[in-house]
Amino acid sequence: MANTDDQFKKVVAHAKEYGFIFPSSEIYDGLGAVYDYGQNGVELKKNIREYWWRAMVQMNENIVGIDAAIFMHPTTWKASGHVDAFNDPLIDNKDSKKRYRADVLVEDYVAKLDDKIEKEIAKAQKRFGDAFDREQFITTNPRVLEYKKRGEEILHRLGKSLEKEDLADVKALIEELEIADPETGSRNWTDVKQFNLMFGTKIGASADASMDLYLRPETAQGIFVNFLNVQKSGRMKIPFGIAQTGKAFRNEIVARQFIFRMREFEQMEMQFFIKPGTQQKWYEYWKETRLKWHLSLGMGEENYRYHPHEKLAHYADAACDIEFRFPFGFKELEGIHSRTNFDLGNHEKYSGKKMQYFDPEENKSYTPYVLETSIGLDRMFLAVFSNSLQEEALEGGDTRTVLRLPFVLAPTKVAVLPLLKKDGLPEVAEQIVNELKYDFNVAYDEKDAVGRRYRRQDAVGTPFCVTVDHQTLEDNTVTLRHRDTMEQVRIAIPELRNTIAKEVDMRNWLHKLDTK
Repeated sequence: MANTDDQFKKVVAHAKEYGFIFPSSEIYDGLGAVYDYGQNGVELKKNIREYWWRAMVQMNENIVGIDAAIFMHPTTWKASGHVDAFNDPLIDNKDSKKRYRADVLVEDYVAKLDDKIEKEIAKAQKRFGDAFDREQFITTNPRVLEYKKRGEEILHRLGKSLEKEDLADVKALIEELEIADPETGSRNWTDVKQFNLMFGTKIGASADASMDLYLRPETAQGIFVNFLNVQKSGRMKIPFGIAQTGKAFRNEIVARQFIFRMREFEQMEMQFFIKPGTQQKWYEYWKETRLKWHLSLGMGEENYRYHPHEKLAHYADAACDIEFRFPFGFKELEGIHSRTNFDLGNHEKYSGKKMQYFDPEENKSYTPYVLETSIGLDRMFLAVFSNSLQEEALEGGDTRTVLRLPFVLAPTKVAVLPLLKKDGLPEVAEQIVNELKYDFNVAYDEKDAVGRRYRRQDAVGTPFCVTVDHQTLEDNTVTLRHRDTMEQVRIAIPELRNTIAKEVDMRNWLHKLDTK
């Protein structure tokens, strides 16, 4: 556990030191669970968003995008169930006075069982070496099977209790498992209570004429209320999808783990409208399609897993998460939910407006079912960033810190470095920058020894460095250095653009994704 804690501390420190993420309004001691994206962070975030958008909208003829307002009519949130059902089960420790999410305490307990399974696997792997069959070991080892069974039973009971809103049983489960306050070890718990997560605000010029509003806790409802607008103006035929990215706000009482759980965050959601009865087919399709998108970034198949929901939301008939192995364990990265016709049906009921689709093939109208894919952009950022940050041992006992970001997402694609600040080398370097800047984000750096400049670019994840030296003046070639291998090749200046583009262009990454 200490190792993963240390790794996570390095992630947070590196993010700040290299201009990726800063605590919000830090000069005033910050604001809990609110963060600002710095000069490198904003580029990485933009690239993740664009890779998602282009894969989701540009590559699918039947999916379009919208950008709905953050403020929505308050009845929206009544219809969606958020006013009555958007709660977290919270529990306080009487001794430490700390507040926790009851379900997260139980899930963290189960995560420790997962850690024990991983330790058993690691021990066996060491013992058997190349002859080790991981799959067979997991399915036959009595200790692993016991841990697995125990974890499943606990999560099943938690899911059932939350579904029935049996908060007394959630507390009983915490007590039976002897779960202690993570900070103090105290087991002196209060009862579990529900807490609504929406931020309230007001709209209007004067107090008596103002209307109570909420900051949206999700982006999905902006899609549902615009279903007919998009369908009719775009002459969309079912099945079709509407995608949206944007800010959402939740009054997280137990916000933690850096940008994993924040009060102001960004979502990337797509609601896919389908014919009733076809939801199982589309549920499987989008589970597979979304995992394929994640895997296309090359962050290791072993770092992802599906996690079916024990407790289904009030609107769902099937749901699962794609979980990612963060430094603090496997946690939800993306949700795939079969939402039935709950959303459109409820908005029809509360608004009095028909929310139906006329199907010309069947010659009848119906309320479409919805299949949702929903991913947190900030969580995706953390997954990419934490997975990429690596300490690498070099020959001669030296080490380097390298941020092995997928090339397509890297904030800066190439850095141009004149070997010396004289002899006309900076002028040639500037010409190269001016040529490449139309295609890529380019950095220019002439300060310090070239080795130190390479290290700086490694630390921010820049895939390529171009070094201009005296040979450049003779034959118009430069040194192109690869971030991951540190290999250097001599290349003619006119060939730079195409060589770099082959590795970093989103077009090429999308093409690979499309042909997998």
